[in-house]
Amino acid sequence: MKKKSAPSSHPIVYSTNPSFRMEEEEATIETLAPGEQILRILLDKKQRAGKVVTLIAGFIGTDADLQTLGKELRNHCGTGGSAKDGEVLVQGDQREKVVQWLLKKGYRQTKLKG
Repeated sequence: MKKKSAPSSHPIVYSTNPSFRMEEEEATIETLAPGEQILRILLDKKQRAGKVVTLIAGFIGTDADLQTLGKELRNHCGTGGSAKDGEVLVQGDQREKVVQWLLKKGYRQTKLKG
């Protein structure tokens, strides 16, 4: 009985072209302008041992821009937090401060949820 090999991420098995090179597809994510971002701000305490965090979700853009936004929000609120997977976490109930700061910076489609 033959063992099946794991499927490859490259669908081409063989090429007759001697100068053929596999080109990696680059998924370039461009950061939307602040006026085009649709951000949702909500209070969250799931899986955080009862601690409350302000969650800013819906950011579309590069990880570097997300990190910058997170750092500026944390500095404005004077608290800790993190930024990853298109979300920014700010420790504590900082919803009003976050909404005011985002609106001042041009994020016009910001909505306060829950």
